Parts: sequence; C-alpha cells; structure tokens
Amino acid sequence: MKFENRAIPIALAAVLIDTIGFGIVMPIFPRLITQLGHIDLEQATRVAGYMLVVFSVMQFFAGPVLGNLSDRFGRRPILMTSMLCFGIDYALMAWAPTLGWLFLGRAIAGAAGAVYGPAGSVLADVTPPERRGAVFGLMGAGFGIGFIIGPAIGGLLAGLGPRAPFIAAAVLALANAATMYFLMPETLAPENRRPFHLRDAHIIGAFRPLFHAGAAGPLLLAWFFWQLGHMVYPATWSFWAAIRFGWDARAIGWSLAFVGVIMATVQAGLTGPFIKRFGERKAIIAGMISAMTAFYLFAFATAGWQAYVLMAISAFQGFVFPSFNGLLSRMVDAKHQGALQGGIGSMGSVSSILGPLLLTQALATGVDHGFAGANFLLAAILATAALGIVVWKVLDRVPSRPEAEVPA
Repeated sequence: MKFENRAIPIALAAVLIDTIGFGIVMPIFPRLITQLGHIDLEQATRVAGYMLVVFSVMQFFAGPVLGNLSDRFGRRPILMTSMLCFGIDYALMAWAPTLGWLFLGRAIAGAAGAVYGPAGSVLADVTPPERRGAVFGLMGAGFGIGFIIGPAIGGLLAGLGPRAPFIAAAVLALANAATMYFLMPETLAPENRRPFHLRDAHIIGAFRPLFHAGAAGPLLLAWFFWQLGHMVYPATWSFWAAIRFGWDARAIGWSLAFVGVIMATVQAGLTGPFIKRFGERKAIIAGMISAMTAFYLFAFATAGWQAYVLMAISAFQGFVFPSFNGLLSRMVDAKHQGALQGGIGSMGSVSSILGPLLLTQALATGVDHGFAGANFLLAAILATAALGIVVWKVLDRVPSRPEAEVPA
C-alpha cells in the first residue's frame, strides 16, 4: 500500500507491535497467575481483572498528559518513549517472581500506554479530514493483525514456559523504538504546536474543544458504553474460554488469532469502502449491531465451534472505532489532535477500569451460579445501550462533512 507520508506505516507498526505484545501474553496469563498466586482459575479471573484495572487507572491519568505533550513537542518523541517503556515493562514481567511484580509491570505499561493517542495524532496530522475514517481503519487493521500474530506466537511460545512470551514482546517493543529513532519523521508542524499546561492535561481539558459541536456529548456517551461492553474480550476471553470449553493456552491463542484475521480483513479491506459509500454514521450502526448480536449469542454458546461462528458474525464491529474517531477528529483543529487522541485514550481507560471490574466479576459470579455466559450478557446490554443512544440522539446531529471541523 502506498502512503502519503512514511510516518504513517511507522505509526501503524507501533500499534501493530503494541498489540502483538499484548496478545502474545494473553494465552499464558491464566497459567502464570495461577502459578504465582497459588490460586485456582476462578480466583485468577478476578486477579486478572484487578490487574487490568491498575493498567487502566495509570493510563487514564497518563493519556491526556502524553497527548498534550505531543501537541507541544511532537509525536515522534512521545511514541519513542512509549515503546521504550513497553519494552522495559515486558522485560520486568518476564522476570517477575510474584503477583506484586506483575501488578507493578502493568502499572508501568499503563503510564506509557498512550501509544494509540500519538499514533492516531500522526494519522490525523497527515490525512485530509474526509479520509480520516478510512485511515483510522488501517490502525484498527494493525490491531487485528497484531491479534493474528501475537496470540498465535504466544500459544506456541507457551511450550517454552510462561515467561518466554514476555521476552519476545520486550524485544519487539525495543526494536520498534529503534526504528522510530532512525526512520520516523515528525508530523506536527511547528506552527501547529501549542504550549503545554498541566492544568489542561486531563480528560475534561482534552475534550473541551469538542463541546463547541452540539452532538459531542451523546456521541462520547455512546462510545463510552460501547468501549465498556467491548472490554469483555481482553478482560474475560481467556478465562471464559478455559472455563466454558476447557481450552488450553494454545487453543486460546488460535482463537484470538482467528479474531485477528477477521479484524484485519474487515479493517483493511472493508472499512474504507463502506465508510466512503455509506458514511461513518451507518458504519457505526452496522458495527454495533454486529457486536451486539454476537454478544447475546456468546452468552449461551455451549461448544467451541459455535464461538468461531460467532467471531465471524461479530466481524463488522471493526467499523465502530475508526468511524467514531473519524467523526471526532473533524470536530477539532490541527493544534488539538494530540489532546483529542489522548482524551479518547483516557476515556477508554475509564471503561478499562470499570469494564474488567464488572465483566470479570460477572463471569465469576455467573460461574458460581451455573451460568458462564454472564459476562457476555452484560456486554450485550451495554452494546444495546450504546446503539440506542446513537440511533436516538446522534444520527441527525453529528456533522457529516469535513467542513464541519470546529476550531478550538
């Protein structure tokens, strides 16, 4: 694929490698937590949820700070710092002798975990407003491809021990940081930089420019409910699959790789053409309906092959993120793209704090009462709420043309 600026593939590679690093360790987390904590799988589910909350709390505070720093100093140094910290974090987790060290590793990763914010800012810097939805789809494709490569490698490396995937993830992150140093150009023009003020480096400050546009509030609320429900995958999939189907690390890894194939196919091949023909609003609705249907059916799945069918049904949920991001990026000017992307990441962190708490506890409580699908049932309810807000409040109010970009 030909890119208008060589910073685009490097930023997409950052998303890809970050996702590989995240996905590569998912298949071994149930085994590692049970070993280090000397607990059973059900208890490990709760611990994993708390661990993800620690990550998300740190990311909530760090996201707007890094986004505003990228508006001041540029995207390149922030991305390099993030990848360096990820490399150090995975090396730390490869060595971690106790659950406490795993929690520390997740805290470090959360503080540096705003790679999607600066990467999204790079794409917004060099892409015309009318094409941003499609280009953000490529970022989603990078996420999907990472889930093809990461879990598959993680499942294979699990045979070498539960530490091996962390070492591989550390090497990938550090290699990406080196690539940025030598090859990545800066995309934020000097005239578009603005002073950094710590008082504005929070989620409210990040979204302040958006509220010049009347539809921003309902749009952000719908996206929040959507993200909250979507946390069912990273928070509970490995544990749900192990409990529901008795899958081991390798089976979990291959299932996540299958999800990655579907996501990459939709994001890279279908998102751009769909948005171009039908618009971002209809893309959001199609994606939400796809996910909502799958969530309800996942709750009552009884066999592994059914999970694979439902993964295919949920494929079009990949439309949602780039469409939302494309709409929001058109509502602020070039000087505030970093703050916006940091705020989006911070809002995602709020859902990552609440989502694991709600969804892992729903899974564990459901198992206690003989219903292992309670996590997906809750996710389906949240997705239904998001869809309802979009249909009821947003469709006739969100600006649909690039000219609607609102200066801060």
